Amino acid sequence: MDGAIQSDARHRPVEDTSEGSDDRTASSHAGGDGLAFTGVLRLLLRTLRLGIKSLWLHPLRSLLTVLGIFIGVASVIWLLAIGEGISAKAQEQIAELGARNILLTSSRPPMDPDVRRSVPFGVTRTDCLRLKRTIPSIRRIAPIRELVRREFRYRDRVMLGRLVGCTPAYEELYRLEIARGHFLADPELDQARKVCVIADGTAQKLFPLDEPVGKSIRIDADYYRVIGVTKGRLPSTRIQGSVGSQDFSQDVYVPITTVWARVGDFYSRTEDGIPLTTRATIQVREQSQVLATAEVVRRCMDDWHEAEDYLIVVPLELLEQARSTRLMFIVLMGLIAAISLVVGGIGIMNIMLATVTERTREIGIRRAMGARRSDISRQFLVETVVLSIVGGVTGILGGLSCRPLFEGARSLLESAFPEMMETMPVALQDVTPIIVPWSMPLALGISMAVGVMFGLYPATRAAAMDPIEALRHVG
Repeated sequence: MDGAIQSDARHRPVEDTSEGSDDRTASSHAGGDGLAFTGVLRLLLRTLRLGIKSLWLHPLRSLLTVLGIFIGVASVIWLLAIGEGISAKAQEQIAELGARNILLTSSRPPMDPDVRRSVPFGVTRTDCLRLKRTIPSIRRIAPIRELVRREFRYRDRVMLGRLVGCTPAYEELYRLEIARGHFLADPELDQARKVCVIADGTAQKLFPLDEPVGKSIRIDADYYRVIGVTKGRLPSTRIQGSVGSQDFSQDVYVPITTVWARVGDFYSRTEDGIPLTTRATIQVREQSQVLATAEVVRRCMDDWHEAEDYLIVVPLELLEQARSTRLMFIVLMGLIAAISLVVGGIGIMNIMLATVTERTREIGIRRAMGARRSDISRQFLVETVVLSIVGGVTGILGGLSCRPLFEGARSLLESAFPEMMETMPVALQDVTPIIVPWSMPLALGISMAVGVMFGLYPATRAAAMDPIEALRHVG
């Protein structure tokens, strides 16, 4: 009996001890991992606290160091935002010309400057009719005839503007909006009536106090009845010689049949040197047919014209080119702005090297009290990273203020120097900065990387100091 009980008692503790040992071992490992993590976290927090205290001892020096990173990060965001705004504006202006449109513009060929007679050249009414009959993919052709610097008169008020002979499709193709009355209609085109639609700027100059609709204005020797007034519209920028370069504020629109009947179907210069331009906007049925149709139009015009007295512009091609060069433009702007970040990083390294020399005795005392080289290097590296992060965060805040500050500065320049602003490109006058979302984390990441890169050498130099020599140093 006793032997059995003793034997049973001996076996059970062995089994229980084995299981308990495994549990205690696992528990000790888990506890050890937790303690190790807590120790590392405490070490980092202590190092961070020491770094911030050290930086706070010299606030002006730290501020000037942060300023370099601030300017670098803010400039990255600003330049990318302005570049994105310019790119978006250019694409918008190209898109306004129509992704399904082909622009066929007259172009004067080389000629003898002594010849003073009108020589027919360029796009004609016959070209438009033949292209429409020849190419099935063409939905419609809107011929346009322009006479610039024409005299418009109402009673004793006189102004110079652009006379545009067009079809009813002009309103849709060029995105005009009617403020009063209506635009040209097919009956007025078919009967070549002497009616007109005037632009907002023209109405303000000729009819500052009167209602223009229903009244007649004199254009050269003829009178045209006003049937409508368009809303104001900003001018568009010149795009590779296309019709995108237009100021719509001084226009008067009349049926093109009326212009043909009174001016003639050719492109020439009057005796006083005023150009009479002609062009046509071709709208294709499907966007996928635009490029092929443009090539067919080019071949037809080559066959019908002896000289190359025309210019074909395909907005879709320009749009694709603008999109393809957008990335290259953004990268270039980013590289230019990144230079300032590198300059800020060099400033950080110079300041930290001076700080290491200044705190040589402190380094020696810490080493003598048991601090390891890694502790010293970690402290200086943390200080550098803190400066970079503070500069990066404030730089992002400065970058977010790009749009209001840019528009405010532009408004100030427009009021102080209006003549200078008028000479600037329209795209720059109207550009709105667009913050690129990924530019903010990119700029912050680059600033931190710059801080680490340019902080490694001062940190390594501080850690490599001999404790005895450091204690002998007299600051």
